[in-house]
Amino acid sequence: MAVKLNDKQRKLVVEGKNFATIASLMKDGTPHVTPVWMDYDGEHLIFTTEQKRLNPKIMKRNPNVSMSILNHENPYEYIEVRGKVVEVTPEGAFEHIDKMAKKYMNADKYPMNKPGDVRLLVRIAPEKVLGLSD
Repeated sequence: MAVKLNDKQRKLVVEGKNFATIASLMKDGTPHVTPVWMDYDGEHLIFTTEQKRLNPKIMKRNPNVSMSILNHENPYEYIEVRGKVVEVTPEGAFEHIDKMAKKYMNADKYPMNKPGDVRLLVRIAPEKVLGLSD
């Protein structure tokens, strides 16, 4: 069952330029960990990835993920989120990476898109959130 982030947790994700580290499990059971830019829409944690990367393949097979988001100014202030990937879609992905480029790089457009890239928007329903007033 999805849970909502409280105000402190939401602020860590939305207002700070804080990276998330997402962990998923590969077919052989070994962990795969990736740093990403993270967003929150009030219901889902959101990040984008490229279709050719390993993340979407792993998450399609096993939607269970765990992530940590640390305050870059005080790494002792963090949250751990466990949840499920509920959607992976190209719809809105390029617009979202531009929004994240503005937040994290102060750039109007994400500068590393290449011709032929297929960007995907990943939505995660948080099921358990620990840290920062859990």
